[in-house]
Order: sequence, then structure tokens, then C-alpha cells
Amino acid sequence: MKRRTFVKGLAATSLFALAGTDSEARSTRRNINNSNILTGNEFFLEIGYTPVNLTGSNAVATTVNGQIAGPTLVWQEGETVTLHVTNRLKKSSSIHWHGIILPPAMDGVPGISFDGIAPGETFTYRFKVHQHGTYWYHSHSGFQEQTGVYGAIVIKPKKSEPFRFDKDYVVLLSDWSDEKPTAIYKKLKQMSDYYNFSQRTIGTFIDEVKKKGLGKAFNDRKMWNQMRMNDGDISDITGYTYTFLMNGQAPAAQFKALFKKGEKIRLRFVNAAAMTFFDVRIPGLKMTVVAADGNHVKPVSIEEFRIGVAETYDVIVQPRSNRAYAIFAQSIDRSGYALGSLTPDGHALAKAPRMDPIPKLTMVDMGMDMGAMSKKGDSAMKCSSGMKMPNKKTMKKYKFQAMENQKYPITKLPMARGVQTTMMAMSPKYRLDDPGVGLRNSSRKILTYADLKNRYSTRRHRKPDREIVLHLTGNMERYMWSINGIKYADAKPLQFHYGERLRITFINDTMMNHPMHLHGMWSDLETGDDNHLVRKHTIIVQPGSKISYRVTVDAKGAWAYHCHLLYHMAGMFRKVVVA
Repeated sequence: MKRRTFVKGLAATSLFALAGTDSEARSTRRNINNSNILTGNEFFLEIGYTPVNLTGSNAVATTVNGQIAGPTLVWQEGETVTLHVTNRLKKSSSIHWHGIILPPAMDGVPGISFDGIAPGETFTYRFKVHQHGTYWYHSHSGFQEQTGVYGAIVIKPKKSEPFRFDKDYVVLLSDWSDEKPTAIYKKLKQMSDYYNFSQRTIGTFIDEVKKKGLGKAFNDRKMWNQMRMNDGDISDITGYTYTFLMNGQAPAAQFKALFKKGEKIRLRFVNAAAMTFFDVRIPGLKMTVVAADGNHVKPVSIEEFRIGVAETYDVIVQPRSNRAYAIFAQSIDRSGYALGSLTPDGHALAKAPRMDPIPKLTMVDMGMDMGAMSKKGDSAMKCSSGMKMPNKKTMKKYKFQAMENQKYPITKLPMARGVQTTMMAMSPKYRLDDPGVGLRNSSRKILTYADLKNRYSTRRHRKPDREIVLHLTGNMERYMWSINGIKYADAKPLQFHYGERLRITFINDTMMNHPMHLHGMWSDLETGDDNHLVRKHTIIVQPGSKISYRVTVDAKGAWAYHCHLLYHMAGMFRKVVVA
């Protein structure tokens, strides 16, 4: 797969090259270094069809101003921006300004906040910018986000930021397929593991016997077979069809960020993928995380971070040698990677490091209470088949159980058990210090949510008035996704009361990571430190886990609330009404 990824990239002629743009933009501290930048208060954006060749094969993309990724928009905090968006497609379109606090009519979600932009029509968005940091925009219509309608947003702050840097680059990650999204979705509905080649075989069973012994290997295989699940089911869609891009460049083309030795470089990472989580590192350099989802955090030094779909992270690096460093973003399932070079010379390119081993799901990802299992010699989790899991004696103990003791009045919502829900985590735990599947045994320092602390005190922030518990549910065999076992088409809106402070708790009953995004309001993540609740717009809910955050309900109107995995969104979605 690694060789295949390289060949696809080598054959590619990037859209940047076709458009005649310069991917090695000149660097100044005041300038965001992307190939195409639009600045000011008024913007003209056009969504249309564009011929592309990103893999060696011709295809047609839906693009913003004729390019992948769309232009980076640079705004100024405190100013009012006007954005004229013209739709040249043959179908309705839209743009949602992800993570931006704005009036509901400007949010850009068809069926929730407006009717969409009809073919040939222009819709004008206008709103005041109340924040600063790194964000992004994308279509909220059909599968257009998958086919190219996305781009980065950089909002300059009113006041100077509490850290120094010399150069500033956006690093936008995405996934591209020459297949039409409707064809991909049809295949997933027919066979949910169509794109997954990490299947158990006789060969892998022999390897398991060598490592575990015949009895343990047989019991493990029996367990997964009874559950009708695969421990290699990490990503729904893989590098079999995806080419992973960095600022629109395939791996062999390489995005380039220029530096001089000793300079501090700010890299603004944006995950604009439709379905792919990336694990990001720069071999030979430590990264200092200074912002998450546009908000400043206490600086934390790391070597790698996982970025879920729709998240953003700002990091600062300081190269000490005049050599090219690889900006390496491997997909969570290790089926491919995006690649760029942090280089002192536009002609010197870094080589990709070896990808990590293909990860395997474990008891942790099943939401199992390993302590209870070791005492009872039995399972703490059952699936729809009624089977029980085998005993396991040892398991890392996760921290931050203090949240378990925070009790608030709970608003009970309808919960359905049936065809939409074929699995349930019986003992989900907070796992904020868990880097996630594929990263738990790494020797590198991996960022976790437990490391994120608001740079400013939240000690005096209001405590929640009530709690809403939402289960993330699904049926992998039929590729159906839902919340509380109810798909969006059959669900009533969630009712939030204007002025209240909510605690929202997610319980993930599935074995997939889900990036949950609430429009229009901030999510203050509980990490066990009430003095420094970190503010985010997208929260990753790990398999078989629970996670909580607080929301100040300060925006009247109708809002979208959903998993940001594009092919999950049809079912794992709710309308929120604030009145």
C-alpha cells in the first residue's frame, strides 16, 4: 500500500500546477504561507466543476475558485466580513464556516439555517468576526465536501498572541478519491468492510498462535467471529481508494514550507478530510501545541498528535539544522499518508518515514471494564448476538474518573434498541489520557486531550444546570449510524434553553471514533481540571468510551449537531433548537 500511495502521487499533476499557482509562497511573519490567499473584508467565492488529475487519472472535482484546496481566507477579529458565494454546479450547494460563532442564518446548513444556494444563484454571507485562530470552511450539501469544496480560514487577533513565531503556514489535510462519493456509499451499504484489507486470515491466525498460544488465539478469533466484527476495522474508507493530500498536493508532489535555521515556524494544521483521522509527526523535531480549534492552550511539547476530522491544531517548531524535515501525516489505519517538507531549500525534499504497524482494536475499544472482568472471569459487554467476552487480567488504568462523580439533573431522551443498534458498551470510561488505537504503545510523546488546558482560568465559569446523555450507535453490517438508536430522519430536535449551562455526555457504543461537532456554540471539554476547561468546536469520542463537555447556550435559533465523518452524517445527526 505504501508503494501504491507513492506511485499514485508520482503520477499526479496537482491542481495547483494546473492552475499555475506557486505552492512555495514567499514567507513573512505577517503573511499566511499558502498558495492562494484572499484577505480583506469582502470575498467572492465560486463553487464549480474543475477537471483534475491527482492520481494519474482524470476526474472532475467540485472546487472553490477552481482549486483544491480552496483559497485560504484571512479575516481580522472584530471586523465584519461579506462573502458572496456563487453556485455554478448543477445542484444546490452551500458553505458552512466551521467553528465560527455567527447568526444561525449565516451558518450555511441547508434544511436547518437556510435553503441552500440554488444552481446559478449567489448567496451573500455577512457577519461580524468575534474570534481569532485557525478554522476552515466546507460545503454542507450532499458529498461536495468529499469532492473538493473546502478551505482554511485564518483569523488575525486584535491583540498580540502569547507566543512568538517568525513564519506562518497552513497545513490542510484531506482525502481524495477518483470514485464518485455515491459509488463509495453504495459499496459501504452493500459491504461495510469493502475498503478494509486488514482482515483476519489463516496466516494471521498462525502468527497469533506463535504469540499467544493456540488456546488464547482460538478464543480471540472465536470472540471476534461471534460478534461479527473485525479487530482491524479502523477506518471505513482506506488508501485503497483514497489519496491523502496536504494543501492539495499528493505525497510525491509534496507541499513545501520554507524556513531558515533557528526560525520559529507556526504550522496551522486543519483536518478537512471527509473520513480520515491522521497521526501527525515531524521526525527530528518536537512540536509545541499552542492552540486547539482556534483557541489558545497552555503550551505542551509533544512529538506526535492525532487530529480528528474537522479539528485544528496550531504548533510551533524550531528547526536547528539546514535540512529538510518531513511533515508526515499517516492515516489512522496506516493505509497511506499525506506528506510535505519543512525545508530550507525548495528543491530539498524530505523522505517519508516508515509507517507504524497496522493497529488492532482491543478490549479497551469495546468499552469493557477490565477490572470487573478479571474479578468475575467474564465479560462486561454483550453484543446483539448475546455472546460474552473472554477474561483479561491486565489493563492500563485510565485517570480522570472524577467526572463520574459530577451529578446534574439528567434530561432523559428516547433510546431505541433494534436494527440501528447492534452493540452496546456496558462499562464505558473517560479515557482522556488515552492517545487511542495504534498509538498506545508508542515510544513517542503523543498529545492527548488530558494535556490540553485553557491558557486562561475557567474557575469562575458557571457549573451546569442539567445534563444530556447521548449514545452514539450503529450497525456496521448494514452501515447504519444513529444517536440513541434513532436515525436523524426519525428523530425529534434536541431542545436547549437559552441562557442555560448544559453538560453533554457522549457514550460511544460503537467501535469507531466519532468527531462530534455542535454548530453555533462552544464546547468546553472536561479534562478533570475545572480551572482550565479547554474550548473546542469538535470533540473526538473514542470507541467504547464516554466524554463530557459544557455548553453555554447563548445563541437562539436552529443549529446542526452531528458526527463529522461524512458518510456517518445522514444518521448520526440532530437538529438543535434554542429558544
